[in-house]
Amino acid sequence: MEVGFIGLGRMGRAMARNLLKAGHHVFVFNRTRRRAEELRDEGAEVADSPAGACKGEVVITMLADDNAVEEIALGREGIIKALREDAIHLSMSTITAAMSEILTEAHYAVGQHFVAAPVFGRPEAAAAAKLFIVAAGEREPLDRCKPLFDDLGQKTFVVDQFPPKANLVKLSGNFLVASVIESLGEAIALIRKSGIDPTRFLGILTGSLFGAPVYETYGELILEERYRPAGFTIPLGLKDMRGVLAAAEAKNVPMPVASLLRDHFITGIARGKADLDWSALAGLAAENAGL
Repeated sequence: MEVGFIGLGRMGRAMARNLLKAGHHVFVFNRTRRRAEELRDEGAEVADSPAGACKGEVVITMLADDNAVEEIALGREGIIKALREDAIHLSMSTITAAMSEILTEAHYAVGQHFVAAPVFGRPEAAAAAKLFIVAAGEREPLDRCKPLFDDLGQKTFVVDQFPPKANLVKLSGNFLVASVIESLGEAIALIRKSGIDPTRFLGILTGSLFGAPVYETYGELILEERYRPAGFTIPLGLKDMRGVLAAAEAKNVPMPVASLLRDHFITGIARGKADLDWSALAGLAAENAGL
């Protein structure tokens, strides 16, 4: 399949590499061209503009936030003007449900398709093609995207025909992950200050009621204070908490824990931790405990 790929951060580069390994003809674009050039020797065709990545039937965006996606998709030289009729814009990053709705309507108006398929998984999972993909869109474009999902992830969950619903599922999931990081950080701070071995504590958790990947992965990061390189930064965590709170307010759903998490992400940025992984929330809990 001829596929465009726009956005070559740690996640995007790994995903584009897996598409190349699977034999797809991949056109890549990144504002920092060096990242795109790194994939040329692996078979990618480097585009000079977002439009240059829109030569196939699907273009994937893996971009940081709403503003970046809006600029690339709907800007003066946006992909919506370059994609052919019946082509698919496959958005795989975490954006708000509101932006997803704007993109759905914009592509539909010009005879194109929009599919939302954000992913659960850190860069290591992306490199191993072990992402969990949460997809929503009309059946026919979803079916066309299925080979790409199979090459990028270990399992795909189809939510609905309306793309924004996949984005809301992803934001809600990220809210839960952030809640785990915060609560683990607080619990481990208490354990450490009480003179209990935190490694043994984590082993008890993951060997009993909390034997889930999210506790295992983030528990190890917190114990080792391995906050660099960031798989997902604190500002991105703040962006997602704002996204889930906006969706909650629109539906009159109080989410006080999400409000607390938003404030803790802001605290992390204020304390100079913007370049750290969002698991560094646990470091704030330790600092607040005087550790």
